[in-house]
Formats: sequence, C-alpha cells, structure tokens
Amino acid sequence: MPIQIQVPSREAAPSASGVLFASLRRGQRKVTERERLYFTEQLSLMLETGLALHAALTSLRRQSSSPALQQLLGELAQDVAGGRPFSQALARHPQVFSRTYVSLIGASERGGFMHEVLAQILRMDERREALRATLVAAFTYPAFLLAFSCAVVVFVLTTVFPKFEKLFAGIAGELPWTTRMLMSLSDLIVHRWPLLLVGIAVAAWLVVRWATSSAGAAHIDQVKLGTPVLGGVFLQLYLVHTLRVLSLSLGNGVTIMDALAACRDLIDNRLFRDELMRIERGVQEGKGVTASFMDARLLPMPVREMIATGDATGRLAQVAGRLADFHEQSLQKRLAQLAKIIEPLMLLVMGALVGTLVASLILPIFKLAHAVH
Repeated sequence: MPIQIQVPSREAAPSASGVLFASLRRGQRKVTERERLYFTEQLSLMLETGLALHAALTSLRRQSSSPALQQLLGELAQDVAGGRPFSQALARHPQVFSRTYVSLIGASERGGFMHEVLAQILRMDERREALRATLVAAFTYPAFLLAFSCAVVVFVLTTVFPKFEKLFAGIAGELPWTTRMLMSLSDLIVHRWPLLLVGIAVAAWLVVRWATSSAGAAHIDQVKLGTPVLGGVFLQLYLVHTLRVLSLSLGNGVTIMDALAACRDLIDNRLFRDELMRIERGVQEGKGVTASFMDARLLPMPVREMIATGDATGRLAQVAGRLADFHEQSLQKRLAQLAKIIEPLMLLVMGALVGTLVASLILPIFKLAHAVH
C-alpha cells in the first residue's frame, strides 16, 4: 500500500524572505547545493554501514567545515534526539530540503531502507545538476560572444567615432543614415553618459519590477514555453524533472497525490505548474491517473499515452523513469545541436556588426576623397 506522508503545507512553511532575514540576523549564509549533496552522500554511506541516525548526524557535524551546514546538522540531530521523525526534522528546513526529499525520507522511515533512498536522491540530484550544467554550457559561449560584441561596439563608439566628428561636419547632410545614427550614439555615450547611466538604471529597475510581478512572471513563463526553439527545450527540461521525481517517489511508496505535489513544487514555470495542479485535482476528484494525464494538453501525446500504459499495467514508476531517461538524452542532443547552430549565427551577427561600423566610417571618407578630387 502507498505510504501517506504528511508534509507541511506552503502556508505553514516560513517564507523565503523570513528565512533570509533570519540567516542574516545570525550572520550565516544558507546551505549550498553542493553541501546538501555532500550531506546526502555521507549520510547514506554512514547509514549503510550500520551507524545510527543520530550518531551519523553528530559525526557529520564534526566533520563539516561549513558553519551553515554545522548548524543545520546540529538542529537535525537535536530534533532526532528529541523523538521527532527525521522527515519532520527535514521539513523544518524547506529552504534546503524540497518536498520530494522530505516525502521520500518519510517513506523510507516506514520501510527501513533510508540509505537506499538517500542514494537514489543523490543520483537524481547529480543528474539534475549535470543537466543544468549542460544547459548553461550550451549558452555560455553565445553569451560571451554577445558581451564581446557589445564591448567592441562601445569601444569603437567612444574612441574611434569622436575622432571623425569634425572631419564629417562638412558633409553632415550627405552621411549615410547608419553613420548619423552611430555618431549620435557616440555623442550620447561620450558627452551625456551620466544621463545614459540613469536611463539604463531606471529601465533595469522597471524591467526587474515587471519581471517579479505576477503579470510579468506569467508572461515570461508563457514566453518560455511558447518560443518555437526554446519552448521545446524548457518543456523537455520540465518533463525530465517531473518524470524523474514521479518515478522515484512512486517507486518508494509515496502516494500519487504527494508525488504530484512534489513534482509541482519542483517546477518554476507557472503554466507547467498549473497543468500539474489540474492533474492532481483530477486524481483527487476520482477521475483516475490515466484520464487526468490524458486531459493535460501541455504534455506531449506520447508521454500521456505511456503514462496511461504504465497506470494500466501497474508499472507507472518504471514507465516514468524510462520516459525521464529518454527525454534527458533527447534534451542533451537538442542542446548540443542548438549550440552548434547558435555559434555560427553569433559569428555572423558579429561580422555584420563590425561590417556596419567599418562601412559607416569608410563610406563618408570615400565621399570626402571624391569631393577633394
């Protein structure tokens, strides 16, 4: 029978700002992702060797060199020593341990296989970090080329164009529109840079304020999934995370409702979260897993059909795991192909940009030379 895990609701959990201010008052930083991975790996190893949970937490606290992790381990050890279940102790730190983490640990406490679940959580987190690193690497080089292009443009506008200002003054009416535009931009950067900085700061503040608002965040989430190329990347990324958590949770005895809630908390896109919430509501209303997933139009049809097959055969956890593996491999291939396409495109953009700058200077010089002759 699935194990029902009682996980504190979001309303009961401390807010992110409250956690941040509390940490600042204590003068401590938060536990990093790498430190949490270290904690999971070492705790799994200690429990596998037969060490008691409280002794393992105490030993890890002595070994750790991070003040934030030491305090966390001390609070966990104190809660466990006081008779609190380990899953409830973890749930008191939602800024470090997700709902998935807490649910899986709660299930393992009933089954007596906590070290195995910790090892599975570690593998899932490592794969998620590897996927994130692949995503970052795919866009790092294009971002560098874009930043370098902007730096070249600013350098040319601030050092080269001002030297031609007096030279081009006599033929101002005959200058190409690109030259006139770049000369105006050069004058703005060189002579009115305080106003430009103020304008950039105000624009950045307005963009950040809009992006953090409900309407702005919803629009950004819609753009993530609606853009022709990037939409597929983000959709597959959300699918991999969702299916991986669903497989791991159901495979360790977590109920379908808690598993879906854990998947929903893991995704930072509101549209995809709302889709998972509709699936969760359909299961809660008695529609069943198959019907609820088949109504999820945001999910690809092959995924919905495979989920229905897994639900019908009683192998939903295994099917979700295989789907997660398939989409993870597909996403990595898509990112590699996208990187190969973006790099030459960025080089073409840089070439066009440099060509425009050179042409904006050379063409007026040719006109001056022709006028002299």
